[in-house]
Amino acid sequence: MNNKYLWFALGIGATFGAGIALLFAPQSGVKTRKQIGRGLDEAGDYLEDAGDYLKDQAEKLSTEAQKVIKQTTTKVNHLVDEAVDRSSGAVKSVTSMF
Repeated sequence: MNNKYLWFALGIGATFGAGIALLFAPQSGVKTRKQIGRGLDEAGDYLEDAGDYLKDQAEKLSTEAQKVIKQTTTKVNHLVDEAVDRSSGAVKSVTSMF
């Protein structure tokens, strides 16, 4: 059997087993549903916090990347200007020889 199908079957089996376990749990359905609801609420809050954190980190990385791009562009422009000046000086030196 392909590993993909094996993991799929394992997931389905685990989900089915968890559902059966909830049905035969010794506590009442009301209490179980409340626990599940609280767990889902907490998971939602956690995912929302994680999303906010990731958004903040992405914004920080974007800002840093923009700074690096600006610095690199400035350095490259300076080097190009310097190269143009030096090549112009070399051309003047060569043309003055003739």
